[in-house]
Amino acid sequence: MKVEGDIVGFVLPFAAGVTVGVFAAYLHEPASAGMLMAVSLLPPLYLIHPSRKGLDGRITTSVMILSAALCGLVTGITGSVTSVSTITGLAESKALAFGRSMQAAIDSIPFASTDTGAIIKALLTGERSDIPPDVTEAFKASGASHILALSGLHLGIIYAIIRKILTPFGNSPAALRIRSMITIFSCGLYTLATGAGPSIVRAFLFILLGEAASLSGRIRNTGGILMGALLIQLTISPESIRSAGFQLSYAAMAGIAYLYPRIRNLWPGAEKDGIIGWIWNSASLSIACQVATGPIAWLWFRTFPQHFLLTNLLAIPLAGIIIPVSLSTLILNTFGICPNIMIKATETLVDTLSTALEIISTM
Repeated sequence: MKVEGDIVGFVLPFAAGVTVGVFAAYLHEPASAGMLMAVSLLPPLYLIHPSRKGLDGRITTSVMILSAALCGLVTGITGSVTSVSTITGLAESKALAFGRSMQAAIDSIPFASTDTGAIIKALLTGERSDIPPDVTEAFKASGASHILALSGLHLGIIYAIIRKILTPFGNSPAALRIRSMITIFSCGLYTLATGAGPSIVRAFLFILLGEAASLSGRIRNTGGILMGALLIQLTISPESIRSAGFQLSYAAMAGIAYLYPRIRNLWPGAEKDGIIGWIWNSASLSIACQVATGPIAWLWFRTFPQHFLLTNLLAIPLAGIIIPVSLSTLILNTFGICPNIMIKATETLVDTLSTALEIISTM
């Protein structure tokens, strides 16, 4: 816990400094003013963080907090003038070309409805321009907009698929290194191909740091990885903190790291209770994320999804099925060997998701 406490003690004040430096020029925006008010809580949060055992070393702690905040302030001010892009040069152009090829390949799949291809394109590549307004509104009204907006959820599913595919490599030290390198490369390519938005970059950093922790024999600590990713992303691209996707993504992960375990543990041993335990764990995760992201979503969009619990219990598992099935359909269709039943199954799954969200949106 001491290592996590040290990184929290630096990163939270650093993030506060970056926020002040970046947002100071945008105080006329309500979301910016709200962020500046909220960020004043970051340094004190370190003092009540679970990794803290007391207020020993007050002078050292104060110096560390002030130094980190100053570093963040300088980073935020200079970054708001010249932010370093997360994707550059040849890698960017090649990856984005790959992304456009994916979109064209999805368009070539002979779905009966164009809506199906549009939704799959959003789920796999983040391109949402082809989705009809009524479908977009149904997703928004039901609280499932995050399903269409490419985020850590999507990359997390891709990551799980890649890990599953690489299982035959084995678990020897050499095999684990090869699996990690292939996983990181594949997820990095996907991140670049989909435009490297702030939320998907956050997810990639989680994967990168998680794989590094595993290879070095360290325990994957969600809180420590969260802080490490936040530090790296703010250092590379401080202006990204102005993005709603960045704010919501990190808030959601903070909810998962610090709120979810407490809510889940209100029912000890729930994981042993089959489907009921799964529902409780899923509900706990959804509530933790909503509590953490709700205020930010309100500042940005002036909305709060009333049926978020029902939506997430239905939409996230369905998305977890649709994405790998869609990828399989895409690959098979690209090689001209996709059976019609596979295309129909993909379309049925997408229709099920759309219909469920339309029903929820009218409740």
